[in-house]
Amino acid sequence: MFISLAWRNIWRNPRRTAVILAAIVIGVWCMVFLGALMRGMMLEMVNSGIATLTGHIQIHHKGYNADPVIENSMADPGQVIKVMDKTLPPGSLWAARVRVNAVANNARHNSGVTLVGIDPKAEAKVSFIGKAVTAGEYLKPDDEHGIVVGHALLEKFETKLGHKLIIMSQDTGKQIASRAFRIKGVFRTEQRATEKQYVFVTKSAAQAMLKLGSSISEISVLLPEDASPSQVAAELQKALPATYEVLTWRQLLPILNGYLKMMDSFVLIWYVVVFVAMGFGIINTTLMAVFERIREFGLLKSLGLKPINIIKGVMVESFFLLIIGAAIGNALGLLSVWALSFHGIDLSALSQGAEFLGMGRFLFPEVHMKDLLTANLVVIVLGLVVSLYPAAKAARFTPVEALTHT
Repeated sequence: MFISLAWRNIWRNPRRTAVILAAIVIGVWCMVFLGALMRGMMLEMVNSGIATLTGHIQIHHKGYNADPVIENSMADPGQVIKVMDKTLPPGSLWAARVRVNAVANNARHNSGVTLVGIDPKAEAKVSFIGKAVTAGEYLKPDDEHGIVVGHALLEKFETKLGHKLIIMSQDTGKQIASRAFRIKGVFRTEQRATEKQYVFVTKSAAQAMLKLGSSISEISVLLPEDASPSQVAAELQKALPATYEVLTWRQLLPILNGYLKMMDSFVLIWYVVVFVAMGFGIINTTLMAVFERIREFGLLKSLGLKPINIIKGVMVESFFLLIIGAAIGNALGLLSVWALSFHGIDLSALSQGAEFLGMGRFLFPEVHMKDLLTANLVVIVLGLVVSLYPAAKAARFTPVEALTHT
């Protein structure tokens, strides 16, 4: 009976029903769509951070992360590789690197850089550099004198492909080591800071220059999507000697991890703000409907209907409105996300701010099922809560008040 009456009552006044539905639809659409934009921004930051030589997990000699000097290099990477072969889940990729602070200079300029010695084939599968070379060519495994630099660094040094670049750093004997490399390739990324910071040579060339022998600085691991970095890191740490440390990307990128936690709070706060605005519309319109039906409620009470049943009737009407509005709002929100999934939102006009946050030029919204469920629960549950006041108001009307109401 309550369901049948409620369904008929919400369509008795189509204009009023449309007003309530519009408030709910706009509220749910805002929650879903803008929540997806925030999640897309977070995902872009994470992917960019992981691809920029971080990976899901890194293995170092103990103390290297706190003090990345050449003395903290890994002298026996073969031992670590054997453990990884037994521990890493199927589908994992890894690359060993030499990474040291260095100074790059030519006849006109000099600048601090990070020298990265890589295994070209393995590195191409783990980090951004494999797909980022846009001019010249990528490094070859036997290339002892080639170097790949960023486009921004090339512009800064006023040089070009084929020219020489001198790299200087400290070797294992604490002496200044230097070597001339010929610019073989130029890479581009979404962030100019990355283009200025990193220069790439082969691992063997970096080891020879720094007198490292077979030592390396780090091993970066890229895990399959279904693997948990924290769980795999714990298993690796347990299997490796205490002289090594295994860190996840969250530990390696603490600022980014802090942003992500902050963004989670922002999403929840956004849901509450939108609901508060929507809730006032629900209360006002429902109260207006209740006052229009005072004579109806008084008649029902005079016929013996208990106040609790009047409350049930109004609540069922609100529930129908909330469900219909949420369904339409979800559909519009998902449709908006789908429309932007092809080309994204161009952030070129905000490139400096996007670069500061570690984002690219394009933002693609991302829907998380957890956010979708949270948004709908907030709307339906809190919507029913705010509907209690108009429902209680309707239940308090007496037959005498109804008869005197005009």
